[in-house]
Amino acid sequence: MAEITHITDLSLHELQPYINTNEIQLKRYFEPQKEGIFIAESPKVIRRALEAGYEPLSLLCEEKYIHSQAADIIAGCGDITVYTAPSEVLTKLTGYKLTQGVLCAMRRKPLESAQKLLENARRVVVLEDIMNQTNIGAIIRSAAALGFDAVLLTPASSDPLYRRCVRVSMGTVFQIPWTFLEMSDYVSFLRENGFCTAAMALRHDTVSISDEALAGQEKLAVIMGTEGEGLKEETILGCDYTVKIPMFNGVDSLNVSCACAIALWELRKK
Repeated sequence: MAEITHITDLSLHELQPYINTNEIQLKRYFEPQKEGIFIAESPKVIRRALEAGYEPLSLLCEEKYIHSQAADIIAGCGDITVYTAPSEVLTKLTGYKLTQGVLCAMRRKPLESAQKLLENARRVVVLEDIMNQTNIGAIIRSAAALGFDAVLLTPASSDPLYRRCVRVSMGTVFQIPWTFLEMSDYVSFLRENGFCTAAMALRHDTVSISDEALAGQEKLAVIMGTEGEGLKEETILGCDYTVKIPMFNGVDSLNVSCACAIALWELRKK
């Protein structure tokens, strides 16, 4: 049974995961162990993390939600401590207003290798050096919703378990497999694993996103780059196809998460 602890001291050491919003430090929380912790925000997100088997370490919950919308979460977390206080105290503690009044510190799991994720995959999305956490979360949500099998990220991309990524993904980050690519020439790696590669890029030497040759690929990796710089030139040159979304009214580009949603819908396995 959970232990309900009313916060009287904001400097309590056990509250550090909620006070310290430095994501890198949270990832290193248990060093020298490799896996650290992350913060799940909102009841829906926390429930999805629990269903996916992530281990809760503690909860931070507004007093008014203890016996209402957070009651089932608390009951399902076992023998952990639930730190609680009124909303204004928790806002002062964290530095921001809690989404629906609940945060959960959870232990990370070891990541699967990219090789392992590709074994049974047919459609994957690759994120090259995308750092905006809102975009990462939105793309993962689209990938999960549109039936893609996995999300692969280059090391320079933001971690999908950063708080904003998790929140924007609405917890789908726990429902679709993802991992980081460890090799520099990941396009060759994808090809070696039987994937046709499609670079989404603003170029003239492109094929239509509705091209039947793309939709008919047994295995397809859709590769997205940053909004500012786009994909690296060597990435584009190494891919089997360069794909551009047709646009009108003088608009030359879309937000990367919007462009990704369109691409994933069009290029999903039918």
